[in-house]
Order: sequence, then structure tokens, then C-alpha cells
Amino acid sequence: MKSFNIPDYYRSTIVSPLKELRRKRDKLKRDFSPTLLDFGPVQILLARHFGFCYGVENAIEIAYKAISENPKKRIFLLSEMIHNPEVNGDLLSRGVRFLMDTAGRQLVPWEELTQDDIVIIPAFGTTLETQQKLSAIGLDVERYNTTCPFVEKVWNKANQIGQKAYTVVVHGKPTHEETRATFSHSKEAAPTVVVKDLAQAQRLAKYITGELPREQFFQEFNGQYSEGFDPARDLQRIGVVNQTTMLASDTQGIADYLKQVMIQTYTLLPDEVERRFANTRDTLCYATNDNQDATYELLTNKADFAIVAGGYNSSNTSHIVELCEEKLPTYFIESEQKILTPTLIRHFDLHQREEVVTENYLPTHEPATILLTCGASCPDAVVEGILLKLVSFFPNARSLATVMTDIQQSYSA
Repeated sequence: MKSFNIPDYYRSTIVSPLKELRRKRDKLKRDFSPTLLDFGPVQILLARHFGFCYGVENAIEIAYKAISENPKKRIFLLSEMIHNPEVNGDLLSRGVRFLMDTAGRQLVPWEELTQDDIVIIPAFGTTLETQQKLSAIGLDVERYNTTCPFVEKVWNKANQIGQKAYTVVVHGKPTHEETRATFSHSKEAAPTVVVKDLAQAQRLAKYITGELPREQFFQEFNGQYSEGFDPARDLQRIGVVNQTTMLASDTQGIADYLKQVMIQTYTLLPDEVERRFANTRDTLCYATNDNQDATYELLTNKADFAIVAGGYNSSNTSHIVELCEEKLPTYFIESEQKILTPTLIRHFDLHQREEVVTENYLPTHEPATILLTCGASCPDAVVEGILLKLVSFFPNARSLATVMTDIQQSYSA
């Protein structure tokens, strides 16, 4: 796989070598078991796959290249480069400005831009409408376009099934930058509707079967369907694609459900299914799949709690948090700075949508066992900081050098 030139301070002298060691031992990615770091009184199980993916490293490389190549020009990002505060904060400190926030609200008026400015397209991609505005100003929208190739893969799939007269059903968070971009591209090729979860897919099914009146659709799916959408006409042939960072099991569940609805509604035989339901296969990115599979394997191990690191508005990270919360106490943190003391941790509550402080999170028994992972937009350096902070609370812990030697020997045996 291509290697990218990203700032060294995003790397880790601990985590990155462990990843490389596991990669060399398992080039086909068949082993999803975690890496055990046994410090004696505390044991940390590190997920097999986590952290910067291809698309994120590609985006970071292009963004820093834009900064170095244009020292005297104004540089703008459409919105956050990726959903990680460390990376976005560093770019802002270098003079980069955001044109919009993550919800698409304008921060810098289009009228302030000139053709001499530099605009970076984030990894999530952007809408065709925004591209057209930038082009009208005279800006080169492709020069520093960091759109993830796996996002573009979804756009291509939507276009392909649209050309075959299917309506595109997008499984994604309606307000997420990537879903907004995918919706924009998809609606150029086909009628398009967004569903955020299985419950909303089940509501959509009632318009497929005719159980609910056509007029109610427009209120229920307000802001989630393309112009001119007619549920009576456009839900007769459908195909499902997704925001690349959704839970694979959720997307598959929605696709399987809608497929069965079409089979029952139109009494389809096995060889007739594709007349009504497009074969889109999985459009999740490889990193999302790997990270989720590694999390499932991580959770087969007994532990006292899990820590998941990443940006609080990161979709792929929040899904990992959801998986962990089903099994054990889970703390979603941005960095080691949220680990306040051995008895206090500040973390993000997905349900309340705010940070909370939990007391006495560390167990009183030894060895304490902690699961540790992060999202696809989280630097290895952040995971290292969390690991070292946790170990520092155990004065009798074995040295890092000893632990690393043990791991290297165990994987070379």
C-alpha cells in the first residue's frame, strides 16, 4: 500500500511499530486478535486495526502540501479536514480557515473568495453545488481535492445503478458532510432518498407497499429526498448505498430488509430479484470494515472497561463506541488530556451529546484490564498518549522497553 508523507508528530514510537509488526505477521489480515501489552498490574489490549486509514493519510498529505506550496496565499478548508480535533487544530494554527462548519453553515462568505485563494476539499468530499460555486469564482477545485477514493466509489456505484433506472437509497446520517455530498452526486443520476437507520427504512417500506399515503412521505422525509421525487413512481426499483463509515451490520440489515420488502411486494422469484432491487454489494470502506471487525474481536476478551479515542463528531468512531458500550463501561475521549486523574475521567456521552465526568473508573483489583482503540481519523500519537497516561497510574508497572521486547519476541517465535 502507498505510504504517505504526514507530519511525524502524528506518528507514535510505540503504536506505529506495533502496527507494522502485526502487519508483517499477518499480511492477508486474517488475524483480528488484539495485541496484549502486559505491564503487570495493568494489561492493555490494543485493537488489531485502528487509526489513520488510506483516505485520512491521503487527505493530510495533500493539506500540508497545500500549505507548503502556497506560503503567501490564503488557504481555506471547506469544513473540517477530518473529524479529529488534533488535526483540525493544527491546520488552523497554520493559518488555514474553514469556509463552513460541519453542518454546512457558512463561516466565510463566498464573496470574500478570489481566484488567487487556495481551497482544500476535505476527505468527505463535497456537493456538486459547492464545486460549481468554487469553479464560478475561478478556483481550481481539483488541485487540492482530498476526497477519499472510497467515498468516490460510493458515488460511482450510485451513478451506475441510477443509469439502470434504479432509485438510490442512501444509508447515512442526513446532516453528515459525506452523506450530503453523496446525496448531491447521486441525485444527478437517479431519484435519491436518505434513510438514517433501520427504523426509517421500515417507514420507507410502507411507501413501497402503499400502506402510507404518498403525501405523508414528503413531510416524513423532509430534506432527505431529491427534487421531483415521487414515492409512488420512484420506489418501484431501488438500490442501497451508504455513508462509508456506518456500521456494516446496520447497512446490511437495511439492505436485506428492503430487499425482502421488494420480494414480497412484487412476488419475486430468486432470479427476478434484480428487476426490483439492485445488487450494490458493500460500499463501506476497507478501514471501516477492518476497524469494526477488530473491535468485535477485541470485545471477546474480558476487561474492566474500554477507551475509544477520536473526535466526538466522528461517525466511524461513534459506531465503535456503540459496539463497546454493549459489552462493558466505555469512555469516549479525544486525547489523554481527558484522563484527569487516577479517579476522574472526562468523556463524551453519545446519548446526552455532551462531556461528562466519571469517578473511580479504574478498578481496585489488579491486574486491571483495559481495551484500547480509536477511530480512523485519530493519530497514533493520541493513542500512545492515552496508553502512557494509564500506565503512569500504576507505579509498579513493568517498563515499556520490557513489554515491547516481550511482544516482539512473541510474534517472532
